[in-house]
Amino acid sequence: MEEAWRQLVATARRTVEDGLVVGTSGNVSCRFGDTVLVTPSGVAYDRLDDGDLCAVDLEGEVTAGTAVPTSELPMHLAIYRTTAARAVVHTHAVHATAASTLVDELPPIHYMAAALGGPVRVAPYATYGSPELAAHMTEALRDRNACLLRNHGTVAYGDTLDQAYDRTAQLEWMCRVWLTASTVGQPSLIAPDELRRVAEKLSGYGQRAS
Repeated sequence: MEEAWRQLVATARRTVEDGLVVGTSGNVSCRFGDTVLVTPSGVAYDRLDDGDLCAVDLEGEVTAGTAVPTSELPMHLAIYRTTAARAVVHTHAVHATAASTLVDELPPIHYMAAALGGPVRVAPYATYGSPELAAHMTEALRDRNACLLRNHGTVAYGDTLDQAYDRTAQLEWMCRVWLTASTVGQPSLIAPDELRRVAEKLSGYGQRAS
């Protein structure tokens, strides 16, 4: 659990370093058995260390540490209850947040939308930390591993913290591409059939185990 916490803190710090969050916004979690390690509320990531471990069970009850969990805990727990996720990253990335105010679904500007399960949906706005926001997010994530939150930011999950982070960064990049292209014209988009072909191709992407 200690090593998982160190990896979580490193991922949280990376969201700041890469400009995906400002101050204490955003949050990161990972599942360790029936325990969820999660960033605490209102604590700058550069101040977190091994002694700040914050753990809850799947009902949200604190099981380790003395810090108060992130206010967005309902979103994280909703993902762990409804998917096989092992890690979740939530950010307030600039381009993704901007895009969330303009569309109900991010247009498939790039074939890597297939890596997120298809065109990325935008969850309707609800107050941060509320059960309503968690419910909207859960619906937006149906058959997807990432979504936008209206006037708020991004959520992505994966089998590992690295995968959840990479999906977050990919989503922010696609939002930036779409916004940039939209300022000068009508972007061409990837057709649904092509996204399905790319999804099949991506399923075998990467290095093969020896």
